[in-house]
Formats: sequence, structure tokens, C-alpha cells
Amino acid sequence: MTDVRHTRARYRRILRFAARYMLQAWWFELFLPRIGLASLAARGRARRLQRLARNFHTLAVALGGLMIKVGQFMSSRLDVLPPEITAELEGLQDEVPPVDFDAIRTLTEAELGAPLPVVYEWVDPTPVAAASLGQAHRARLTPAEAALTGFADVVVKVQRPGIDQIVDVDLAALRRVAAWLDRVRVVREHVDLPALLEEFAVTSLEEIDYIHEAANAERFRDDFADDARVVAPEVAWERSTRRVLTLADVTAIKITDRDALRDAGIDPTEVAHAFAAVMFEQLFSHGYFHADPHPGNVFVTPTPDGDRPWTLTFIDFGMMGEVPDRLRQGLQRLIVAVAARNGRQLVDSIRDVGVLLPSADTVELERAMTALFARFGGMGFAELQEVDPREFRDFAVEFRDLVRRMPFQLPENFLLVIRAVSLTSGVCSALDPAFNIWDAVEPYAQRLIRDEQGNVVQAFAKEAVSVAGLVARMPRRMDDVLSRLEEGRLSVDAPRLDTRLRGLEVLARRVVSAVLFAGLLIAGAVLRPDDPVAGTALMIASVPALLHALLAGFVSRRIP
Repeated sequence: MTDVRHTRARYRRILRFAARYMLQAWWFELFLPRIGLASLAARGRARRLQRLARNFHTLAVALGGLMIKVGQFMSSRLDVLPPEITAELEGLQDEVPPVDFDAIRTLTEAELGAPLPVVYEWVDPTPVAAASLGQAHRARLTPAEAALTGFADVVVKVQRPGIDQIVDVDLAALRRVAAWLDRVRVVREHVDLPALLEEFAVTSLEEIDYIHEAANAERFRDDFADDARVVAPEVAWERSTRRVLTLADVTAIKITDRDALRDAGIDPTEVAHAFAAVMFEQLFSHGYFHADPHPGNVFVTPTPDGDRPWTLTFIDFGMMGEVPDRLRQGLQRLIVAVAARNGRQLVDSIRDVGVLLPSADTVELERAMTALFARFGGMGFAELQEVDPREFRDFAVEFRDLVRRMPFQLPENFLLVIRAVSLTSGVCSALDPAFNIWDAVEPYAQRLIRDEQGNVVQAFAKEAVSVAGLVARMPRRMDDVLSRLEEGRLSVDAPRLDTRLRGLEVLARRVVSAVLFAGLLIAGAVLRPDDPVAGTALMIASVPALLHALLAGFVSRRIP
């Protein structure tokens, strides 16, 4: 009965908080402007948003559970929330007081069906880490189990008792709040809140399913099975359930501990470049990547007796990113639009892959994208690095009002890519202050462009055929060539093919120059601490280019 009262009180507290600030927003953002007091409402907007974020931060820490995850999720939604809120929530940490070990023991024994001394030879009652959804303890498998698995030292992740019910209550309250907000026309036109919430719900439910995390770890291990650079913990499946996860203990040197690395004879600069290469290998080649590579989730393990003197060891596979089929198909259209520097086609492609809501009025956006192409589209990496940062800032300032008005809503996979790239850049810069992420990306992107150049040319051919009516006045022979190209009847002899292939290399370099202005993302990340709005605008403006630079390799080898 006490638990029921507790969950009801929790539900009501979340709704009261939401109702209070929804009423405040109605008064200042809708009512006052209607009676001619818009300037009054605007004067205190930044302070109100900051106060809202601070109060939510307090609420999340007090309630724990899913609310901390909500705050972290909100801090990443640069596309739908103002920078005053996202900046305030960036520091929300998933650290809470640990659960008493007796409760952990009871849950573990119930899940594994045996007393703890039977299941493990030893368990440390002091947790390694305690978070809002679970906590981790070091342990040792029994000799018999160790003989079967091939390892003895393990880390046991155990969900916090009752977290299932807490997650259900929190999601129910959030769905109610989303339904309230979705009735407001100005909100509904700018963000699909129910869809956004369901996206968050799926991610949250996966996080409390440790079988899902174990499967992620196995898939990651398989991806790097033949790569001596990377290690991931093995799963003790006989000691794992939906609420208990037992993994080999692979704890080693924290990747950003430069002093410890040097003491072990490891050059931090080499680690930075290897880490970047591994992360971009996941993004470019595998299409399946670790989306939370912060310093606590990556170790450097000395291996003096191995093929390499050290390896990169990844842990915590609860947050992984993957490129869905729909996005892979949409990337083909993005490639053509970016390479052609066609602002209208680019906007249509962005809408197709779900970045723009159907309510978006894209005339101004098309104009802005055309201006973006005109200024930065012909530049390669070297040229972009020479651009004065103030010019990026000026462009962002001009662009930011449009971004704020436009109903952008980045799919989760977009955000995970941005998150992975941002964390990778931060870790590498901590290891090597002179590290340049541009240098790490460019070789992979060039390789992918070479691999995909045939697809790009075919796509350009399709685009040309689709507008054949516009060239009706051209000689009949040209029209015939286009028709043959569309029908696949165009033949070339070997010498001409060689000539065209050399031309394709030139085209590939042009495509690289056109699409690799992902520096906008980097510039946005640099500017954001000083100017959150301008930085956010730049990061959003970079999305199409970033997607192509990072994900073009996943485009189908054949045009659908």
C-alpha cells in the first residue's frame, strides 16, 4: 500500500510541476503578446527559462529514476529546446546514493535463483558505481563457473529495486504532459511531442533490459573480433538476466588519465589518434556504434605480451547507435542534393528523413541553405580551417532566428551520431590538445566517397532524366543520350571508360569539397559555450553535411 501511495505521489508531483510551468508559459508567451505586452514578456524570457531548468534539475535529483534521464535527454535536444534550458541541464549527472547492499543481494538472489555465495565466490558490498537505474559491484565467479567462461573477475550490474514501477509511473506522467502540450497549436506545429516521448520511452525501456545490453556487447565484440586495437568484456550469460548483468571485469587505465598512461609507457597522442580511428570505423564501416564513449566508458589496457602494447577497452553498451534502412535510403537523396548544391532538393531530402515536421514552411530555409552552399559549399577541409571563426559566428547569428522558428526535430540516431562525434572530439582533445578532428575524419570520408562515386554519378543521371522536359530545346541527340542513360542502354568503350573514371576522381574530390563542411558542427560546438544560440544554429545547419560525411558508406550499392 505504501508503494502505491508513493508512486501516486510521484505521479502527481511530476504533473504539478509540469502544470505550473505550462500555466506560466501560457501567460507570458500567449496571453501577454495578445494584449500588446509582447515586449514585457520578452524581457524576462531568458531568466524564466533558466529558472525552469534549475527547478527541473532539483526535481530530477530529488526523484531520481527516469527523471534524471529526462533531464539528460532534454540537454541534448538542441533542435527543440532553447539554449537557456539545454545549457542549464548539461551538468545533470546520473549519480545518486547507492542502494543498501541487502536489497541488492535480495534482488540478485531472486533473479539468479540461488543464494549469493552459491552464485559468486565473492561480491564486494561497496558499489563501483551507483546510478539512477542501477548500480555495479565487483565480484568473482566460482571456480566451476570460471572454468566454463574463461574468466573469474567480473562486474555485476544490478537494477535498483522497484525501478520497473518507477519507470512506468514516470512514462505515464510524461505521456500525460505530452498530450497536454500537443493540444497547443504553436507547440504542435514545432515539435511532435508524442513521437519524441515514445522515442525516449523505447530508449529508456531498453536501458533497463540487461539482456538487450548484453546482446549489444556481443554484437560490438563481433564487429571487432579481428581487430587487435579493441577489446570489450565477455558476458557471463549463465549469471545474467533482464535485471542482473554479469560481465568480465576489464577495468584498466582511464583513457583520459594522461599521467597513468605515461607511467605505463603509453603515448597519449597515439591513444587519441587510435581512439578517433576506432570511433570513425564504427561510424563509417559498421553502421553500429558506441553512442556514449565518455572517459568513464573507455579504458586503455596495457598488453605487453600481445600483438600490440595496449588496447582500447570499451564498456557499458546500454546506449548504442544504428542507422535504420529508411535513413540509409534517404542519404542517397541527400548526397545528390549536397553535391548539386540544390537548396530546395536538400530541404526536401531533410524532410524525407524526418528532420523537418510536415508543418514546416521551407521557403526561408531553402534560401538559407542556398546561401550556405554559396559561401562554404566549395571548400575542403584545409580551406575551412582557414576561415575566420568570426565568420562562422556571423553566419550563425543570421541563421539562428530561422532555426528557432523552423520545426526541426532530429531523429534519435542523428543525435547519437552528433553525441558520439562530440564526445570523441572531447576525449581526443583531452589526450592531445593539438588534436584536429578534421584530420581524423577526412581519410575515411575520402575513401567512402571513392567507394560511392559510382552511386553518385548514377543518382545524378536519374536527376537529369527527371527534368528532361527542361532541356526539350536541346539537340535531339542529347535527349537520346539521357534516355539511354536512364534505361541502362548507354555503352562506352574501354578508352572512354578510362577517361570517365579519371573524371569521376575529379567529381569525387568535388563531392568531398561540397559535403565535408562538417566543420560547421565543430564550429558550433566551439561557439556554443560562449554563444549557445549561435552554436546551436551552426550545429543544426551542419546536420545534412555531417550525415553524408559520416554515413555515406552505408548507402546501398545499387540505386533503388
